Amino acid sequence: MFNRVAFVTGASRGIGRAIALTLCRSGFDIVVASPEIEKNEEVAEEIRACSGEAMTLNLDVTSPESVKAAFGKTMQDKTRIDVLVNNAGITRDGLAVRMKQTDWDLVMKINLNGAFLCAQQVLPGMMRNRWGRIVNISSVVGQAGSAGQANYAASKAGLIGLTKALAQEMGSRNITVNAIAPGYIATDMTKDLPEELKQKMLSSIPLARMGKPEDIAAAVKFLVSEDASYITGHVLAVNGGMYM
Repeated sequence: MFNRVAFVTGASRGIGRAIALTLCRSGFDIVVASPEIEKNEEVAEEIRACSGEAMTLNLDVTSPESVKAAFGKTMQDKTRIDVLVNNAGITRDGLAVRMKQTDWDLVMKINLNGAFLCAQQVLPGMMRNRWGRIVNISSVVGQAGSAGQANYAASKAGLIGLTKALAQEMGSRNITVNAIAPGYIATDMTKDLPEELKQKMLSSIPLARMGKPEDIAAAVKFLVSEDASYITGHVLAVNGGMYM
């Protein structure tokens, strides 16, 4: 019996790290991919400490060349990629009327274009194997919008559209494509928000708490399992009820 291989982008910290560690405990070999080389190695060491297999890759999802090289190296070493988790993402917030073109472009390149480039790399192998799981990490902001985040909201809404299109294209090959829309999760990306904004967000969450990276990881674990084999094109909201 072989271990399935899961390729996780943005796996060096936060939600990506939690996903990598959770899937490792479920028996997957993990490819830890991000531009943060030292942090990639730290996550890989955590995976190996719990008897898992891990390889690390310096991945820049804005570069088609970097993406192609990373997936090529994975196929060379592992011969297969069964699961892709498109988690890499950034914010560059600002009101639309003053948003710099560079801030719009970078968010789109990483959050949306990068996910598409990575999916393109794994689909041929998944089609050959007639099995695959792609999970795109979207956001509640991609569903509900958010003032000051036009670029981020558009990129995350785009991920939902990409998810549904790929699900329709790949269903006959036993490849499922789903999205997870996290709400307010305690990560490096949210810890520096002003306290007033944090309290405002908490007041809009029926469960009255921030989510944990592990909450998202648990949803990924379910969607890549056989228990979710009849679910595709779905957006799973993990947001404590802040958007229904």
